[in-house]
Amino acid sequence: MRPVTELVVPHVRLRSITKRFGPTLALDRVDLDIVSGSVHGLVGENGAGKSTLGKVLAGVVMPTSGSIAVCGEPVVFRSPRQALASGIAMISQELSLVPGRTVLDNVYLGVEHTVGPFVSRASMRRSYGALAERTGIIVDPDAFVHSLSVAEQQLVEILRALVRDARLIVFDEPTARLSSNASANLLGVVKDLATSGTTVLLVSHFLQPVLDVCDTVTVLRDGALVRTSPTTGDTVATLLQSMIARTLTQSFPTKTRPPADAPRRLEVCALSQGSTLDNVSLHVRTGEIVAVAGLVGAGRSTLLRSIFGAVTPSAGRVLIDGQDLKLGRPNASIDAGMAFIPESRRDDGLIMMRSVRENTALPHLDRFSVAGVLDQREERMSVRGSIDRTGVRAASVETSVDLLSGGNQQKVMFSRWLAENPRMLIADEPTRGVDPGAKNTIHNIIVELALHGSAVLFVSSDLEEVIGLAHRVLVMREGRLVAEFDGFDTSDLEVARAAFGSDQCRPSPKL
Repeated sequence: MRPVTELVVPHVRLRSITKRFGPTLALDRVDLDIVSGSVHGLVGENGAGKSTLGKVLAGVVMPTSGSIAVCGEPVVFRSPRQALASGIAMISQELSLVPGRTVLDNVYLGVEHTVGPFVSRASMRRSYGALAERTGIIVDPDAFVHSLSVAEQQLVEILRALVRDARLIVFDEPTARLSSNASANLLGVVKDLATSGTTVLLVSHFLQPVLDVCDTVTVLRDGALVRTSPTTGDTVATLLQSMIARTLTQSFPTKTRPPADAPRRLEVCALSQGSTLDNVSLHVRTGEIVAVAGLVGAGRSTLLRSIFGAVTPSAGRVLIDGQDLKLGRPNASIDAGMAFIPESRRDDGLIMMRSVRENTALPHLDRFSVAGVLDQREERMSVRGSIDRTGVRAASVETSVDLLSGGNQQKVMFSRWLAENPRMLIADEPTRGVDPGAKNTIHNIIVELALHGSAVLFVSSDLEEVIGLAHRVLVMREGRLVAEFDGFDTSDLEVARAAFGSDQCRPSPKL
């Protein structure tokens, strides 16, 4: 590992980088120096701001405020093209190759070698061969991209960046979709890039590879920089401690443990879905609140959507009160008393240009209809009762939901299901992007539902919320359940260790 000193002129200097997405503060006055020719790691919990900072550096998003200097020269990036003009490229989890074209076509797309008005494939082949020899990255130039593995496609992305004279490459979770061997090979390529003079910013939630490959590591927490230090003095445990150590600021309703003999309301048996879910089994008892924790990409959302029927699993069973549900049929789940709060209220939850009344009553129109005719008076009475329970602030039930704040929009989604007390509530990130007041209201709704006999299964990236609400905590990693904790006797550090795959993650056996 090369020591990083203040005497080295940084390749990139970021100062007071702040980024807001509406009311959400994603980055809070972040200062960061990245030394030329180094591998710089960027770690943090889900939602810490890692990817956002990488995107700011690569011109994908503009900061709300702050400054960037490249090799000492101030720059302003309004697009990835402008960042690339300064020698900065980004390789994201979602690759941007053209599947139906060859490797050679993709590497030189937009920067083709020409002779007069004609593309010179012979010249590009010679250049490609020299690049492969210089980097040691070998991929058949005539292979079609759709025939390559994900690991090979990432190598093509690297070659494409180098052809465009990228001198700093941002890798955003490059090993998230790779096998262990493919991950090791890619990280070897990253080290070789740095050895040859290319600067690398490695955004990752895999902590041991960060320690193995990076010279320096920066920890972000809640959008703010916690520390930057050489990796030689760090371990997985010290990184985790920096990532999650915080003063508990949220207050949660008192948790009441459900009776030990409470019947199982939900049973999930050997649920699988491609490579995203692998033989997942779990249960939730009547009156119990169970949280599913894990990293982005662990399969948490796919699990909830498969249980509800928004995704059809390839194998497995889902039972409510001992009765099998028809998989892939949301209507059947609703008829069985299941309620679902999706991760994205705008994309999957609400009809933004319709009213509070219409959005709230949507799953229950048959209840308000006689011979196909909607009884609007009964509908309005029911909707008003529901939004009163959730504290939705709107001028009237006819107010369009796109005019409401994010917190009130989220409460409308909960109002939808309170018209009929659900037997089972499934919620994916129930308080994401809402203000503290709305968050407190939603926490109270969840606890109240459980106290009145509903079973609750929710996903949250907020470990404080997971520990504060859940009676039990399940942890997913790479599509599998890997750990279970008692929500009354665990810490966010223990849950984080399980999610990140630390060897110290296993809970003590119960006596």
